[in-house]
Amino acid sequence: MSSFTLSTSLRRVGATAAAMLAPVVAFAQEAAPAAAATPVPDKADTTFMFLSTLLVLFMLIPGLALFYGGLVRAKNMLSVLMQCTVIGAAMMIIWVVYGYSFAFGGSTSAYFGGFAKLFLAGVTVDSTAATFSDGVVIPEYLFMLFQMTFAAITPALIVGAFAERIKFSAAILFAILWATFVYFPIAHMVWDANGLLFGMGALDFAGGTVVHINAGVAGLVGAFMVGKRTGYGRDMMAPHSMTLTLVGAAMLWFGWFGFNAGSNLEASGGAVLATVNTFLATAAAVLSWSLVETLTRGKASMLGAASGMIAGLVAVTPAAGIAGPMGAIIMGLIVSPLCYFFVSVIKNKFHYDDTADVFGVHGVGGFFGAIATGVFASSSLGGIGYADGVTMGSQLMTQITAVAITIVWCGVVSAILYKVVDALVGLRVSMEAEREGLDLSSHGEAAYHAS
Repeated sequence: MSSFTLSTSLRRVGATAAAMLAPVVAFAQEAAPAAAATPVPDKADTTFMFLSTLLVLFMLIPGLALFYGGLVRAKNMLSVLMQCTVIGAAMMIIWVVYGYSFAFGGSTSAYFGGFAKLFLAGVTVDSTAATFSDGVVIPEYLFMLFQMTFAAITPALIVGAFAERIKFSAAILFAILWATFVYFPIAHMVWDANGLLFGMGALDFAGGTVVHINAGVAGLVGAFMVGKRTGYGRDMMAPHSMTLTLVGAAMLWFGWFGFNAGSNLEASGGAVLATVNTFLATAAAVLSWSLVETLTRGKASMLGAASGMIAGLVAVTPAAGIAGPMGAIIMGLIVSPLCYFFVSVIKNKFHYDDTADVFGVHGVGGFFGAIATGVFASSSLGGIGYADGVTMGSQLMTQITAVAITIVWCGVVSAILYKVVDALVGLRVSMEAEREGLDLSSHGEAAYHAS
């Protein structure tokens, strides 16, 4: 065969092969951009969110349980531990059954997430959830779990307002109903892209409205509707262990880094900013509360330092990834005097029995933090800045509106739910059971035994 014939044959074979491969090449060229456009979770982000989720669980058990446990009398220590533990467990179950769907089910409603993800329908090891960065995702299972820990701790925060006199069954039933009709709708309104407050442009980085204002308002309503402890204002009702209260508060501060930094949803500079602010606002609030006590009482107390710690954490929560470090310090310095005033003056003036000062710290701190976020988000004050066309004044009004909507929704629905629970199981234990202590009367065991 001549070289001409060979080369001609080869060209023909090549042309034929190219024609045969053309559809394959075209398909590959079309598929390549599609494949590139499908975001894949980054292992660092996944690990970060996994650890953040565990930290928020640590806030509830043992953090919040020990914090509240130390604040009550010794005869009621276990009752508080049980309420926090069982409420947390109940919330985890109802979250995966319907709570996740009610909050993030994909509905276009401004108030309700819908039914599409009941029993975690459609949530698989391959499904993903968006973050705040275009093209960055995390596993949806992980997003679901992170949000579950928020749903678990928020109703448990409320029990501190009426600790030492509520029935165990009433506390659990109220928590389930409250999560269903208050927490899930507010979470949808604030954090879902279709939510009412999200659409308004309200800023709540990690739960100032969803968690703290919600819990604080529900706690205040409960303090009035459950009533005062027997002997309140007459008997000694001092915290039985400030040691355990500080241990619990320290655990809350430690876990709060997952709460605030994890709300960034990815391991980026936003998470680092939230971490910085969680350190600084809390430290400033501890110092501020101690200073106020020294000036007004002549002595700074451990209870005050622990209260300031929580107040600082609450205040910075909505602003954690939004304000700058100096703004966070100012927020911490301001929040403690505000909370101290409500705890030491307003509570006494209106004679309500908020055992662990849930409203005075979480409610008031949440009000301040949510509103102040509208100020300290300003880039001129070191924050990340506002959306295009938004001014400080307009953002401040949006924040106030969001706070007002949360107060009204939570206050009205909570009052109805307390009435429902009272009609079904009764809110309070008997006077005899209260005097004996809820550890023995409700659970048949005691936290401490004489040696």
